[in-house]
Amino acid sequence: MKDGFVRVGAACPEIRVADPMFNAAKICELAEQAAGEQVKVLVFPELCLTGSTCGDLFLQRTLLQGAEEALKLIMEASVGLDELLLVGLPVAVQGGIYSAAAVIWEGRLLGLVPRGQLSARGETSEGRLFQAGTPERKAVSFCGAWVPFQTGMLFAHRNLPELVVGAALSEELWAPAPPSTALALSGATVIGVLAASAELIGRSERRNRTVLEASGRLAAGMILSCAGEGESTGDLVFTGQRLIAERGECLAQCQGEPGLIYTELDLERLSQDRQRLGIFRQDPEALSVAWGGDLIDTPLSRAVPKSPFVPLDPEERTARSRKILELQALGLKKRIAHTGTKRLVVGVSGGLDSTLAMLVCAKALDLLEMPRQALLAVTMPCFGTTSRTKSNAEKLAECLGAELRVVDIRKSVEQHFLDIGHDKAVTDVTYENAQARERTQVLMDLANDCSGMVVGTGDLSELALGWATYNGDHMSMYDVNGGVPKTLLKSVVGTAAADAGGELEAVLRDILDTPISPELLPPSEGQIAQKTEDLVGPYELHDFFLYYALRWGFTPGKVYRLAKAAFQGDYDEKTLYKWLENFYRRFFSQQFKRSCLPDGPKVGSESLSPRGDWVMPSDASRALWLEEVQKLKP
Repeated sequence: MKDGFVRVGAACPEIRVADPMFNAAKICELAEQAAGEQVKVLVFPELCLTGSTCGDLFLQRTLLQGAEEALKLIMEASVGLDELLLVGLPVAVQGGIYSAAAVIWEGRLLGLVPRGQLSARGETSEGRLFQAGTPERKAVSFCGAWVPFQTGMLFAHRNLPELVVGAALSEELWAPAPPSTALALSGATVIGVLAASAELIGRSERRNRTVLEASGRLAAGMILSCAGEGESTGDLVFTGQRLIAERGECLAQCQGEPGLIYTELDLERLSQDRQRLGIFRQDPEALSVAWGGDLIDTPLSRAVPKSPFVPLDPEERTARSRKILELQALGLKKRIAHTGTKRLVVGVSGGLDSTLAMLVCAKALDLLEMPRQALLAVTMPCFGTTSRTKSNAEKLAECLGAELRVVDIRKSVEQHFLDIGHDKAVTDVTYENAQARERTQVLMDLANDCSGMVVGTGDLSELALGWATYNGDHMSMYDVNGGVPKTLLKSVVGTAAADAGGELEAVLRDILDTPISPELLPPSEGQIAQKTEDLVGPYELHDFFLYYALRWGFTPGKVYRLAKAAFQGDYDEKTLYKWLENFYRRFFSQQFKRSCLPDGPKVGSESLSPRGDWVMPSDASRALWLEEVQKLKP
């Protein structure tokens, strides 16, 4: 449970219809197996203690008493497991029969949660056999003790405040006002769904969509366990579907053979999301039952993607890349129309950022039905420019139908060195930044000369690290890339290349293969001498740090732990630590550049715009973060 991770599971036991003792033994086996894997919350199917297909046998006192006795066996077996069990069974109390979830921990029956909504569909007889529970507070005598009996109960862990469990049953998931919503609004972060619905064409897909949508909408973890093999197939088939979801993402799923699936939910992530949304509150009126022992360090079994900004699925990645380009172009289109701009001016270097800016400009002009010649591509070779990047810049402009202008700035920069008394043999920060500022001056003046707008090229990753020359490439009249991290930017350009084909695809592919560099230092034997990732660190690492540190507000310790899991085998711990420390140092020290960013469209979940997305004093202390980082040193 370290860092807010808690391991949860969904179990489907082998059962025999109307044989509670056999079923209880199988449930106990899975509970013990799950406890051995450090699972802390385990969800079983609805009515699994008897089977959900007993029909009129549910009206037999023998079966109902047998289920109660079998539950006692499960309670006894739960002692020492420190595991919250949600087990489905029929309960005969208060003059009625209810389908309920028995919530058990360490030999105690903490509560019975009855199903509150019954289906009237022809394939079941629920309305005839069972009664619906209510949220009215009451206690019933069951298994030798008085226990709470109502819908909407919460089960809160004593030592992990973020772990609050609620239970929903079967068809309630599809109700107009599903109980999962009320549970989440009351404070439940994890919702166990005990289901017994049969398998029909398309139903498992519908369940998946419903559970994933609910977990995303409610910023919750959802654990679905459906009835499986062993149920009667006289009229229906059951396939034991199991699914564990978090915030709209499927973490684990299975269907078919009886057994157990498990993974970790990130409760810290869920709580952070809810804090941002501000609509989830712990309901003081809801009945909350305490459970749970000491916290343990749960090892991670869930996959941690290396590129959290970039979808793993190729189709989803392509669709997102196209959408990003479209949003960037739409933002620029509105700015062109609003300002009456006649030309778009881009400093094109043959690198990734300016390439994407050129693609955005071309698309925006197309949307406005303006000629591509309204795009002025300016390449400004200087001391570090290589023939490869210069050639690619020229080819790109030609392929896009832009006007190309070459402005060699060597003499201008050398004159500037004379003006300020700088020795051009000293290739320090003054040497580098003088070139960046000269380029910006050229672009701004050209824009003035042609009633144009300078379109910025800097991306989100560079903004996070402050890898930009203040009032140099840091500045523009509209920055189209400011909301796109470097790893995702590569995907957008790659998708544009595949969509383009021909000569444009060839030049885009070569740009993608070119090392990332500001090209401010003289080349070495004609090759790029200054590689950005050698200086500030790999962008795949910095984008990873950026995602978890900013989007979720995780501590450096948790970010480091996730990075070790994601990049195991790619980077050793010392390398990860080195660049994590560098990330925090640069992020805090470079806020002054982000505090005066030009306008630009937000296209994803993250932005560092000072106008609402990231408000931070430029002189904020980084001491707390670096103190924790230093404790992580391997």
